[in-house]
Amino acid sequence: EYDAHVYKERHLVECFFAKLKSFRRIATRYDKLAATFRANVMLAACLIWLQ
Repeated sequence: EYDAHVYKERHLVECFFAKLKSFRRIATRYDKLAATFRANVMLAACLIWLQ
């Protein structure tokens, strides 16, 4: 048995990370500073959300 609601939310998060990995800069982590990396992740998340 499993909780369908939890599974549905987990699936959404996993799909989001898969979409984030399509951005090469994030997948390979070119940025050395954590703040720069976070800014790029936020930018990619906005671009994914706008699609």
